[in-house]
Amino acid sequence: MSSILSIVLLGTGNVAQQLFDVLHPLPDATIAQVYGRNTQGLNYFRERCAVCTNADAIQSADLYIIVVSDTAIPEVSQLLQKKKGLVAHTSGSVPMEALNAGRKAVFYPLQTFTKGRTVNFKEIPICLEVERNEDAALMEGLAQKLSEKVVWITSAQRKKLHMSAVIVNNFANHCYQMASEICEAEQLPFELLHPLIQETAAKILDVPPKEAQTGPARRNDVLTQQEHLELLKNPLHKKIYQLLSESITQQYEKKL
Repeated sequence: MSSILSIVLLGTGNVAQQLFDVLHPLPDATIAQVYGRNTQGLNYFRERCAVCTNADAIQSADLYIIVVSDTAIPEVSQLLQKKKGLVAHTSGSVPMEALNAGRKAVFYPLQTFTKGRTVNFKEIPICLEVERNEDAALMEGLAQKLSEKVVWITSAQRKKLHMSAVIVNNFANHCYQMASEICEAEQLPFELLHPLIQETAAKILDVPPKEAQTGPARRNDVLTQQEHLELLKNPLHKKIYQLLSESITQQYEKKL
């Protein structure tokens, strides 16, 4: 490996763009090339590094980072079977063994990435895994240049961590959407709930979630819960409210 780490990114989507933007300025690493099938997507990178759509034109590099959809990872990794460099994917749920490569690794930044929003990589946990111990230094060295939170976890641990991330991120956001629809129907600004959302998120940085729980289900206030269920018109929303309330009540039933 040269003193300057050479990297090839495979993928052109939002995560690939954000990863490119944080890797590109590093003084001791270089994005040698970006590969993708989407020629329009490659326009984002074209003026700052080499790009290609032909798999045969993928350059030799120290590290190949695959940033594509989970289902496409095995297929894309096959393009690198003859490469000597380390091949890593960035998925939270795909096992390392899914890579069709000689040297395998995982470089999983645990964060939600939304187009148009820049995230601070220094605060993002980067979860690492390698197949061969001799590749650990390369992966850890790169991750530590980007983040102050670098952890080593197995594929099995990462899959459960990803599931937990879905619950706190995707499920919580869906609850925000439910509340937004209710407010909109009543011509109430959703912004009225912003301070509550912010305090709920901030509180668990200091207090364990179990201790932070409040509300009618926590108190086993059946009357209030029944009134809420009668107000909900969407059957799915009713079901979600019921299931979450039941889960909360069961969690604390011994203390009630």
